Amino acid sequence: METRAGEREFSNGDVYSGQLKGTLPYGKGKYAWPDGIIYEGDWEEGKISGRGKLMWSSGAKYEGDFSGGYLHGFGTLTSPDGSVYAGAWRMNVRHGLGRKEYCNSDVYDGSWREGLQDGSGSYSWYNGNRFIGNWKKGKMSGRGIMSWANGDLFNGFWLIGLRHGSGVYKYADGGFYFGTWSRGLKDGSGVFYPAGSKHPSLKKWHRHFGYDDTGNFLLSHNSTINIDDLRNSKAVSRSLSEITTTSGLTRTSERYPDDYWSTSYPPRDFMHHGPSSKSARSVDSVQSEGRDKNPIVFEREYMQGVLIKERIMSSIDMSHRARPLNLTKEVTVSACVSFLGGRWNHYLMLNLQLGIRYTVGKITPVPPREVRASDFSERARIMMFFPRNGSQYTPPHKSIDFDWKDYCPMVFRNLREMFKLDAADYMMSICGDDGLREISSAGKSGSIFYLSHDDRFVIKTLKRSELKVLLRMLPRYYEHVGDYENTLITKFFGVHRIKLKWGKKVRFVVMGNMFCTELKIHRRYDLKGSTQGRFTEKNKIGEKTTMKDLDLAYELHMDKLLREALFKQIILDCSFLESLQILDYSLLLGLHFRAPDPRTDILDPPNEMSDQESDSDASVDVSLPREPSNPPKGLLMVTHEPNSVNTAPGPHIRGSTLRAFSVGEQEVDLILPGTARLRVQLGVNMPAQAHHKLGQDKEEPGTVELFEVYDVVVYMGIIDILQEYNMKKKVEHTCKSMKYDPMTISAIEPTLYSKRFIDFLLKVFPEKA
Repeated sequence: METRAGEREFSNGDVYSGQLKGTLPYGKGKYAWPDGIIYEGDWEEGKISGRGKLMWSSGAKYEGDFSGGYLHGFGTLTSPDGSVYAGAWRMNVRHGLGRKEYCNSDVYDGSWREGLQDGSGSYSWYNGNRFIGNWKKGKMSGRGIMSWANGDLFNGFWLIGLRHGSGVYKYADGGFYFGTWSRGLKDGSGVFYPAGSKHPSLKKWHRHFGYDDTGNFLLSHNSTINIDDLRNSKAVSRSLSEITTTSGLTRTSERYPDDYWSTSYPPRDFMHHGPSSKSARSVDSVQSEGRDKNPIVFEREYMQGVLIKERIMSSIDMSHRARPLNLTKEVTVSACVSFLGGRWNHYLMLNLQLGIRYTVGKITPVPPREVRASDFSERARIMMFFPRNGSQYTPPHKSIDFDWKDYCPMVFRNLREMFKLDAADYMMSICGDDGLREISSAGKSGSIFYLSHDDRFVIKTLKRSELKVLLRMLPRYYEHVGDYENTLITKFFGVHRIKLKWGKKVRFVVMGNMFCTELKIHRRYDLKGSTQGRFTEKNKIGEKTTMKDLDLAYELHMDKLLREALFKQIILDCSFLESLQILDYSLLLGLHFRAPDPRTDILDPPNEMSDQESDSDASVDVSLPREPSNPPKGLLMVTHEPNSVNTAPGPHIRGSTLRAFSVGEQEVDLILPGTARLRVQLGVNMPAQAHHKLGQDKEEPGTVELFEVYDVVVYMGIIDILQEYNMKKKVEHTCKSMKYDPMTISAIEPTLYSKRFIDFLLKVFPEKA
């Protein structure tokens, strides 16, 4: 059908003039709605498609690409308030590369996803502040550099618009602070280098974050978006504005397609938690000291923005013992040296994911039933060969050929259900696209550890002897964890073996991560109750170092009922291990410290810009910290309310909510002001007070411990339960007893080991006076 020029007026008052194909607009044409909206441009089969211009009665104007009636492709939208967006669109939503100039002169230049900043981008505020780095859902998240107009600069990790993770803060006067942050506040260990002191090179920071040596961000080698690149970029998104069809024509609603911005002005975190803010300034405001040849350096520890410990030393001493900060998003980078090496280790992780996906998918559809004796036998195995090119039963993959063996699949399927773990969640955590990451271990076993992307599961390689012990104890283990839901013993979710093509066999066990929590674990301890060699050298203690018995400088005081429940279960668990002739197990203890003197901005949730708010007159607060009168407690126990806390079972604990004597012997929740409300369970979210044992730990000269009592949240569990008291251990006991006191060494008879272990923990968790 040929097109013709014409004009058509519809019964609802719409008017079209231009080319028609039959009765529908086709080609070039102009369409006017009664409410004042006008479109001029290309049409196809009665729908706006191609290049065109759309003008709203409000004064908004869009000029660019359309498809099927939507803003789709590349185009420029000018809003009534004067803001301008030029970039990629997908079905009326900004998606792809684009640049937005806001009415207050702020500018965002970078990647968008579904209408929000997402990916790499640069945001410049009207007052001279600028952020260059990664975004997620409209917030700074990931790696990035924030520079303030006053000359301060932060280079590090971000989360939902707040500094979170490792980073370096450069002050305008030339001072530097290398450390870690948690939700905008300094939290953990760090080093402050006053101006004039020698500090680590910053080049590695720039290279890790995608900047050149001069600090310029490398976004397509230019921080300004290339228009041709924008026109050719692909976009995927959803529609934001309403689309309605009238008389066969597609039109946009009167409201122009725009959204609201939480980053239209500098987020208040920048103003309240800047270099000299109420919550983070602390003693960083001191004048840069000693611009002589040997200026001093401050090694510091913070908790939620409060300085709790400081050591003064020379920059020369610091340079001799300096450790590079961890710049990766992962928990840590592996220091393990395995027979596989990097590339083969990657293959091993892929094989593990493929095998677990296959096993869980095969066993889950089997109707539930009670386990039988045969489910623990040597014949209770699932075995499968995974060729690289795939087979009738296995998918093709990018790893190497391998044989897979799954031990006692029905037993572990029932254990996962007993631990209230959903099969789909289990597979997504371990086998999802985000994959596994290797973590280092300071243990003597030489095992390799992997952590699931969501931190819920730890996967550990096993020795053949450990696998045998686990399979032998499995019937008793199954019975014990079934009888005691509050057990502190490691949760096992699966045992597997991979045989690589050259015959090497690697065995794995999947366990729950005892430190899977939204709270930062400030101290980690592996406690056995023995003393011989149970300490960590001071120069080897890092942010995530797991320390030992002699390193523990605190007594942990708990509520009476919480302590009773704890030791009731510890005694039951130790009796179980003793009956199996197990020794060398440990209590893995994690402590989250609360700031001893909470600041008012810790108690209040972080402020965000609302849709209508603007804070253009706000400035960086450089006032001195305000001393609060009668500061609230760092922790508060309240009556348990199931609807107010997350009651989903964790990867480590599935037990009941605990009762506290101080709350009338009722089940309790733990409130951390301004942070969270948590369910208190055995080994998880347990409140306590950490009393520093004066005079026990000999601090190095120049070190000042600013507080003696801290509110802490305790996480714990019993680990390493696969060592039997066999002939090897008996020989070890005999040999070491000739040199050391037999009661100070780890290798002792299981009954004595159990008693010593409990006695030691009674001292760690003493009764309140």
